[in-house]
Parts: sequence; structure tokens; C-alpha cells
Amino acid sequence: MSAQAFLTLHRNLPREGPGEPADIEWLGRQIDLPEGAAICDNACGPGADIGPLLELAPGAHVTAIDHHPQFLGQAAETWAGDPRVDLAMGDMRFPGGPYDLIWCAGAVYIIGIQEALTSWREALKPGGVIAFSEPCYFKYPPDSEVLELWAEYPAMTGEEGIAARVRAAGYETIATRRLSDNAWRNYYKPLMDRMGELYEDADDDLRAVLMAHAAEIKAWDEYGDDFGYLLSVVRPLP
Repeated sequence: MSAQAFLTLHRNLPREGPGEPADIEWLGRQIDLPEGAAICDNACGPGADIGPLLELAPGAHVTAIDHHPQFLGQAAETWAGDPRVDLAMGDMRFPGGPYDLIWCAGAVYIIGIQEALTSWREALKPGGVIAFSEPCYFKYPPDSEVLELWAEYPAMTGEEGIAARVRAAGYETIATRRLSDNAWRNYYKPLMDRMGELYEDADDDLRAVLMAHAAEIKAWDEYGDDFGYLLSVVRPLP
């Protein structure tokens, strides 16, 4: 897949994966953040989650990190100059810190659950927590058709498989939540609108990207009960 064509499609989308403010509101009910909490939005994309994260604690401060300048530029349009937010280009494996909360929406797959949690442990304050969403089979073992859909991500597992990787990294799971259909629509509706705008004048590279995304959306329409994203809230074991 052409990286430039991918970025052309994803330019100015409100978010880079399924999600909704209700996910972060739910997170706030699972944890007790201190006043002035230091929060990391790791792999923040265009910054759709920064506002809800700021609402998690009075005086909260969010450090939003991404390695794509295009996405950080979008986030900066809203948050540049806001003293509650720092925007930084960087490697998600090394987010700095220390933080009371590291939030990572839909990007842990890039480095793997155990690798991410191991790397981020030193970035947490004592008592700090991590919340991440990860592609997941809700029907396990999955049907062959669903396995084929996710063949490019062989590390994908079920809910217990995610919990096992959390334990293997030396963490415990506090709570989990399956992302809702509304969370998926928040991502796919703007994406489909953008695809429609680009299709007629697309070159071969861009058209290939459009077709791949169309197949992804069709797969979710047909098999969305069998897979999705699982949001896990975890903390290091002593």
C-alpha cells in the first residue's frame, strides 16, 4: 500500500480508528486520577481524544505524541497554544513521562501488546495505568472467513488472549470494554465520504488504497459481530 496514497485518503479525517468520547468517559469511571493528572495520548493521530482526556481530572495535562507530521498538524489546529496540551513528534515506544495515564487508541498492534506494556512501564508514575484498544476476535476461534480477513495481522487473538499478554507483561487487567458500533461509525462515515470525493480522479496507487479500505468496511458490515476492538485498562503488578 502506497504510504502517500494512504495519507492522501486520511488527510483531515477526524480520527484514525474506531472510537468515541463515551470510551474515555467509561475509562474515567474505572480509575481515580489525581488533580493535575499527567496524561499521555500515545499515537494520538489528529487528536480526536485530547478533549475527552482533559476532562478526566481537574487541571489535567495531555502530552499528545505521534510520528506523522500530517496528523500532528491537524491536532495543532485545535490545540497549539493551549497550556493544557503539549504536542510532540516521537516514537510511541518511548513516550517520556512519567504519567498517571497512558492512553493508546488502536495503535498498540504496531509494536505488540507485551512490547508496548514493557516499554511503557518506566513511563508510568507509581499507581499509573494504561488504557489501550486492540483488534480482537469476539468469536474465538474465529471462522475461516474472518481469519482470512485478518491474515495480515497474525498476532490478533481473542479477549482471553489479550488478557494473557497483559499478564505476561507483568500487568493486571482492571476492566475491559468492547467498542460500540457508534465508535466504528465515527471512523468509517467520514472515511467513506472522503473515499467518494477522491475516487473519480484517483490514480492507480490511490485507487488501490480506496479499494482496500472499501473491502475493510464491507468486512465489518458482514462480520462485525465476530471481531472488533477491545479497550483494556491495565496496571503494573508490584
